[in-house]
Amino acid sequence: MDKPAAQTGLFASLQRLLDTGIGIVQVRLQLLGTELDQEKLRLLDALARLALALLLISVALVLAVGFIVLLFWDQYRLPAIGVLAVLFAAAGGWMLQRARQTAMGPEGGLFALSLGELQRDRDGLAPASAPPTAPEK
Repeated sequence: MDKPAAQTGLFASLQRLLDTGIGIVQVRLQLLGTELDQEKLRLLDALARLALALLLISVALVLAVGFIVLLFWDQYRLPAIGVLAVLFAAAGGWMLQRARQTAMGPEGGLFALSLGELQRDRDGLAPASAPPTAPEK
């Protein structure tokens, strides 16, 4: 049996172009889905670790405060409580600042890889004489 002759002509070229375009879109959507899954797992992991850390730190702080107050109960009870309150407020402010920095996410923003691939696609489709466009934010 003979193989069918390769299709040629305008219709065949348009069909191959459409197939290529659909393939590119499919790959980009898969990349986007993968990045979304990675971000979801990163956030869930961070939340689980945060919950456990808060529980452990809370128990440790209650025990430490009780120990220090009982240690200075006779003469320096009020100054000990005041110093501990200031230390906890400062540590809480520092932790809040660190949490905000962590919540900002990875460098380049969310879906940076997908946006980079789409920009390379645009640059590849641009006419040779036109300068490449800057990525939009």
